[in-house]
Amino acid sequence: MSEIFVNYRTGDGNETAALLSEGLSRRFGEEAVFFAGRSIRPGDTFPEELLAHVRRSGVLLAVIGPSWLSHPGLRQEDDWVRREILEAWHYGVRVVPVLSGRQAGRLDREVLPPALRHLAELQSLRIASSSYDKDLESIGNELSRLSPRLSDRDARTQQASADQPTAPHNSLTGDNSGFSVQAGRVGDIGTVVTNPTGPVNTGSGSQHNQTHRPNLSGDGSAYIAGDNHGGISHRFGSAGGDGADSR
Repeated sequence: MSEIFVNYRTGDGNETAALLSEGLSRRFGEEAVFFAGRSIRPGDTFPEELLAHVRRSGVLLAVIGPSWLSHPGLRQEDDWVRREILEAWHYGVRVVPVLSGRQAGRLDREVLPPALRHLAELQSLRIASSSYDKDLESIGNELSRLSPRLSDRDARTQQASADQPTAPHNSLTGDNSGFSVQAGRVGDIGTVVTNPTGPVNTGSGSQHNQTHRPNLSGDGSAYIAGDNHGGISHRFGSAGGDGADSR
């Protein structure tokens, strides 16, 4: 069922109502906006469709043209513009007057029929051909704030979410006995080394490692570099030896 019901009078604001319906349909989806000239299908029962959509809508936009206030239908109980507004109030649907054009002034409570005088007390919106895009955006923004269901369908909100950059995601696999740190600006990864077992260079230049090679002499001296998984043999005495030892 439509969330927005566009109420209008033929011959006085219906062009504005059609443009309003079209613009809001682009933003919130066609099914979210009820406009009698488009939404009622051939063969549907006109009165039942109108009243059913009024009752189930979230907001009724009453489009008020220059001659709206002086139309005699407002004082007739079977007038559809009047009936839709009263039906909305009866079922707790928010009614928002939308003034059509720059010349349309605020409603005068004393001029309205008693049943509709509450309209003069409601905050209104305005839409004019000279500022159509700006006014349409403003009305759409208000509706999106008023209705969570419309906010969820708002094409502008969805587009804004899609345009936001995705934050980087890092994952660490395997065993980690120390800690991991990401530092710097977004996109820069700092380097953190814990428990190093050898030379470490964290700069941008080359690394040159000087191997420690001690100078040892004398009987019984032994030097081991790296892992040793075997035994160690010591040789004592002359450095020469016989031929059997040299084979």
